[in-house]
Order: sequence, then C-alpha cells, then structure tokens
Amino acid sequence: MTDTSNLIELCAKDDVPEGDVIMVEHDDLELAVYHVEGAFYVTDNACTHGPGELSEGYLEGHVIECDFHQGKFDIRDGTIVAPPCIEELKTYKVVPHDTAVVIEAS
Repeated sequence: MTDTSNLIELCAKDDVPEGDVIMVEHDDLELAVYHVEGAFYVTDNACTHGPGELSEGYLEGHVIECDFHQGKFDIRDGTIVAPPCIEELKTYKVVPHDTAVVIEAS
C-alpha cells in the first residue's frame, strides 16, 4: 500500500509541452516543471544566485539557464553546470502517475 498523504499533484502532464518548462504554484511553493525526453522533472523556480525565475530561462536538454545571470543547473539533480551560481538547486522527486505531474513533499 502506497502512502499518498505526502504527494502533491502539480499539473496535468499535457500542460507541459515536450522540451519546455512551466511555473506552477502550490501553497507556498513556486516550482518549475520540466518535460524532457518524455520524463518530468521539478525544481524550485527561483535561481539560487539571484532574482531570476528558472521557468523564464532557457532549457536545453537537461540543463536550465537562468535568464538573469546565465547560471546553469542540471534539472535532474540540481547540480551547478555553469557559474555564477554557487548553491545547488533544490529538486523534487516525481512519482509515477498516468496523467498528472506528482511530487513527494519534503
């Protein structure tokens, strides 16, 4: 039996076109939801370096570039790919679902 009490449904999978990113708000969270190569990824929307919103950035493969200072992160694990960022990006575990993007709450 799966514990669903810590799951958050963010949006329909159809809301996020392949190769794109959207911003989703849930309670006090502002998240970026990505659709890359058939898989979905979720990170905080705010860049760790400054006021940039990653959902307004440039997605190339599994790398998001912040539109504010051009720092880059790997959306799969939040690691820094390019400066000026010095703090990794928070990521969320996406759980399997037929029609929705669902994450585990931390």
